[in-house]
Amino acid sequence: MPDKKEMTSRERAIKCAACALDKKALDVKILEIKKLSSIADYLVLATGRSDKQAQAIADSVKQGLKKFGKALDIEGMQEGRWVIIDYGDVIVHVFQEEVRRHYNLDELWGNAPLVEIPVEYLWEDKEK
Repeated sequence: MPDKKEMTSRERAIKCAACALDKKALDVKILEIKKLSSIADYLVLATGRSDKQAQAIADSVKQGLKKFGKALDIEGMQEGRWVIIDYGDVIVHVFQEEVRRHYNLDELWGNAPLVEIPVEYLWEDKEK
């Protein structure tokens, strides 16, 4: 059986964002928090419009990262309001819109630099 492929934390964060965007996640952001906290190197934030979409986004991330190793923990998948997928170096948060607004991690981690998501993964505003 071949070894799991190695990827950097940054590559993992971008792959998580790409998988979320593949399921039409909204307002996807990658925050580099390694200089601000010891909990992880990156946070990936994404929004789904419903519990079903949030679950589909989280499942896409999980499936897309499978060949690179298993998540350490996944919380909230049943409810689909706020799903957290912990890869150790990258933590993915998939919210429904009102939950994301309420907890406002975007502002909480406002000092964290944003990592640019490669344009080929973006789907919003592609009609232009």
